[in-house]
Amino acid sequence: MAHMYTPWLLLIQLAILVSKTTGAKVPAVIVFGDSSVDAGNNNRLSTIAKSNFEPYGRDFAGGRPTGRFSNGRIPSDFISEAFGLKPLVPAYLDPQYNISDFATGVTFASAGSGYDNATSDVLSVIPLWKELVYYKEYQAKLRAYLGGTKANQVLSEALYVMSCGTNDFLENYYTIPGGRRSQYTVEQYQVFLVGIAENFVKELYGLGARKISLGGLPPMGCMPLERATNFIGGRACLQDYNKVSLDFNGKLKALVFKLNKDLPGIKVVHSNPYYILMQIIRRPSLYGFEAVEVGCCATGTFEMGYTCNQMNQLTCRDATKYVFWDSFHPTQQTNSIIVGHLMKTSLAAFL
Repeated sequence: MAHMYTPWLLLIQLAILVSKTTGAKVPAVIVFGDSSVDAGNNNRLSTIAKSNFEPYGRDFAGGRPTGRFSNGRIPSDFISEAFGLKPLVPAYLDPQYNISDFATGVTFASAGSGYDNATSDVLSVIPLWKELVYYKEYQAKLRAYLGGTKANQVLSEALYVMSCGTNDFLENYYTIPGGRRSQYTVEQYQVFLVGIAENFVKELYGLGARKISLGGLPPMGCMPLERATNFIGGRACLQDYNKVSLDFNGKLKALVFKLNKDLPGIKVVHSNPYYILMQIIRRPSLYGFEAVEVGCCATGTFEMGYTCNQMNQLTCRDATKYVFWDSFHPTQQTNSIIVGHLMKTSLAAFL
C-alpha cells in the first residue's frame, strides 16, 4: 500500500505546486509612466514628443513606427511576454485596439510625462493624474466586457508597472529656469516626487491594484544627450545626475518598504534599472555592444523625436551594436537585457 501511496502523494504535491505557480501568474500588465513605456499614446496629442515616423520602429514587427521611442520593443512589451502574455502592450489611445486587446495589457503612459504635473506641461503631454482617469475609464470598459467578477479578479491579479521620473529632472527641474529649481533644492524635489508616487500607489490600491512594480531611474548622466553637453569632462557621464538617480532610487526603495508595511495585501517591488544599465555602459562588449556614448539615430548625440528622422543619413545600420537608440532612449536589445535582469530580481516576486 505504501508504494502506491507515494506516487499519488507526489502527483498531488505537484498539482498543488503547478496551481500555485499558474495562479501567481499575472493575467494582465497595466502600465503608467513616460516615453520608456509609451506605445503610442502621444500619437493622438498635439505635442512634439512623438516618434510615430521612421526610423523609429525600424526593427519592430513589420518595420513600422508605432510611437514607441525605440527601434523596436520597449520594456513593457518584454515584461508582458515574460509573464506569458502578448509580446506587445498596446497604447490605450491607439484607435486600432479595443477592450478585447486591452484585457491582457494596456499602457496609459505618455512620453514627456513625469510625477510632477509641471513636467507634463513642458511638452503638453498626458499628466500622471490623467493617466489614472483613463485607467478608471478602462476599469469600467473591462467590467462591461468581462463581467464584474471576472474583471475585478483580473484587476486585482494584474501587474501594475510604473516607469517615470527621468523627465522630472531632465526636462523640468534642470531645464526650466525659475521653475521648480527656484522652489526646491534637488533633495526637496525628490521628496516632493516620492510623495506623489506614494499617493498614486495608494489611489491604485484603492481601485483594487495589489501587485505593483515601481520603476527606478536609470543612470541619467550617462544618456548620450547628457554626455554630449559635457565638453569639459570629455563626454564622460555626468556624475551629478547619476548621484541624483541613486538618491532618488534610495527614496523609492524606502517608499516601497513603507507601502508594503502600511497597505494590507499589497505587494510592491522596486524595479531598479540603474545597476544593470550601468554595467552595460561600463562593459558593453560583455553584452555584445560596441557603441555606448552615442545613440544609433543620426549623430546620436542630441537627436530624439522629430530630430531623429529618416532624412538623416548618419543613422547606424545595425542597432544591436548600440546601447542607445536615440540620445535618450535605449535600443530594443538593451530593453530586452534590462527586463531579463528585472525578471530574475524584482519581478520574480510575481512569477
